[in-house]
Amino acid sequence: MKDNFSNQASEYSKFRPSYPPELIEHIVSFTESREMALDVATGNGQIAQKLSEYFQTVYATDISENQLQHAKQLLNVIYKKLPAEKTDFQDKQFDLITVAQAIHWFDFDQFYAEVYRLLKPDGIFAIIGYGLFRTNPESDKILSDFYYNIVGPFWDAERKYLDENYQTIPFPFKELETLHFQNKFTWTFEQLVGYLETWSAVEHYKAHNNENPIDLIRKELELTWNRSDKTVVFPMLLRLGKLKM
Repeated sequence: MKDNFSNQASEYSKFRPSYPPELIEHIVSFTESREMALDVATGNGQIAQKLSEYFQTVYATDISENQLQHAKQLLNVIYKKLPAEKTDFQDKQFDLITVAQAIHWFDFDQFYAEVYRLLKPDGIFAIIGYGLFRTNPESDKILSDFYYNIVGPFWDAERKYLDENYQTIPFPFKELETLHFQNKFTWTFEQLVGYLETWSAVEHYKAHNNENPIDLIRKELELTWNRSDKTVVFPMLLRLGKLKM
C-alpha cells in the first residue's frame, strides 16, 4: 500500500470531510453482534471514532504513524500501526470490518484474504468512500479543470477506482443492498483550499514542479466562492457484503 498522506496528517485531520452519522448507523444496522469492529487504514480515526459509539471495542489500523498520532484517543478505540493486508488479529475476531477512502490503494487479493480470515461468519464488510464534490456552477467549472487537467496527470493510477464509484473494484462477497447518501457542508474559502491541499495529486504536482498548483486557480476560485452560497456536496460511496460460505 502506498503512503501518500503521512506528510499531510495535520491538514488531513483538519480539512478532510467527516462521514454522515446516518451512513454509519445504516452500516451498523446490518450487524448481528456489536462486540468488536475493525477500521482498516483509519487515517486520523474518523470512522473508528464513530464506530466506538456502537461497539464494545474498536481496533483501528494504519501504516502511517503520523496519521495515527493525529487520531482522537478514546477508551474503547485501540490504534495499531499495521498494513491492511497482514495483521496480527485472531481468526474470526470481528463483527464488522470497514475501510474508508482507502481500498483503492490495497493489494485486493491479499486484503480480501485477510478480511475472510478476520471476519466472523455472520460479520459485515463495508467499503466507504466519497467522490468528487460539487458546489456552485462557477466554482465547479474551475475545480473540474483543476481536477482533470491541472493535477489530473499527477493522480496515482488507483484513483480511477474512486472516479468509477468503487463499482469496478473486485468484490468477492455476497453484496447487500444499501441506501444512498450524500454529505453536505458550508465551507469557508480557507476550508475549501485546505481540503484541496490534502489531495495526493496536489502533493505530487508540488514535488514535480516545485510550485503549488492551487495558486493557478486561487484568485478566480475565491471570486466565484465569495459570490456563492458556499455549499459543498459529496456523493457517498458504499458497498456492503457478507462472506460467501
